[in-house]
Amino acid sequence: MFDMPTTKVLTEADLLRLGTQGQRFEVIDGEIIEMMPVGVLYSDIAGNTYDTLKPFARANKLGEVRMDSLIFVLHVDAERGIRKTRIPDVSFVRRGRLPKGFDRSRPFPGAPDLAVEVVSPDEGADELLAKIRDYFAYGTDEVWVLYSEQQELHQYIRGEKASHIFTAEDTFTSILFPGLDIKIGDLFIVPEADA
Repeated sequence: MFDMPTTKVLTEADLLRLGTQGQRFEVIDGEIIEMMPVGVLYSDIAGNTYDTLKPFARANKLGEVRMDSLIFVLHVDAERGIRKTRIPDVSFVRRGRLPKGFDRSRPFPGAPDLAVEVVSPDEGADELLAKIRDYFAYGTDEVWVLYSEQQELHQYIRGEKASHIFTAEDTFTSILFPGLDIKIGDLFIVPEADA
């Protein structure tokens, strides 16, 4: 358990202080929600996705790819403070979105352009849909949801009613990474355990 802020108005300083306590959390409607720890498989899949996107984004000067410790502040109420944050498992922010001179020790002010969520065993459909809706409501262009057991990537694009489902045998290209062909099966490769 972590020390909760003593004030009714949740601030960036509160978020950063809570983060130093080693807990992962998001803010939903002003309430701090602790995120459950995850296993190695979950981390492997997120890492594979990050490793696929980051070199391409860097080489093509598209923007920044991040792992899951970056807090995206989606909504702040002037009187009630921070009302909504999300921490995607992997995220991408297009080049030029960070204000010049931005203090990089702060959470990101806004939504990512791409949010990637690796579904954990205890994550329900309602919780997952709430994340997708939040991302799109605050400006995200694409959300990828990765299902480890099925080895599927479900791609959601803002403004489209249906998702696109890709299986391990498929290759696809995201609108955010033109020219990068992603083999879905590669995202689910896990290292063999040491003997």
